[in-house]
Amino acid sequence: MIPAATVARYRGSGVLIDTNLLLMYFVGAHDPNEIARFKRTMQFTSGDHDLLVAFIEHFRRIVTTPHILTEVSNLAGQLTDRTRTGVFAALSAGLRLFGEEHTPAAELAEDPAFPRFGITDTAVLREAKGRYLVLTDDFRLSQYLRSEDVDVFNFHHLRLYDLLG
Repeated sequence: MIPAATVARYRGSGVLIDTNLLLMYFVGAHDPNEIARFKRTMQFTSGDHDLLVAFIEHFRRIVTTPHILTEVSNLAGQLTDRTRTGVFAALSAGLRLFGEEHTPAAELAEDPAFPRFGITDTAVLREAKGRYLVLTDDFRLSQYLRSEDVDVFNFHHLRLYDLLG
């Protein structure tokens, strides 16, 4: 389980949520039933949305990057017209509540992680290190972040702890 001390350490500074989870968050904010219908979020359930919302309530800030937001927007653009409009409305409202951290793409491209992970995940590494807890569903990224001394929690583990706890 994620140690309470880790949550406490980042309660004030915040949690950085990775792309798939942020997409699920906004799809579920519009219509939790749409999560299971949308090909980009069907690995999640409406219960996962509730779990994500409950988890992020422990933090004063939700943090993202322009790169994550671009991916979320592009993926949400694949929704049907009516649903897309609702998800974009949820995204628009939610953006006012999020902190947005930015590192120029040219700097990210010089990072040793860039060839392996690309721009979005390299931005997660750069922005989170020493500042934010990362919440992701990407096992490969979470393992790499741990190796770089970035505090990270994998959402799949959060699901497991929710079932056990």
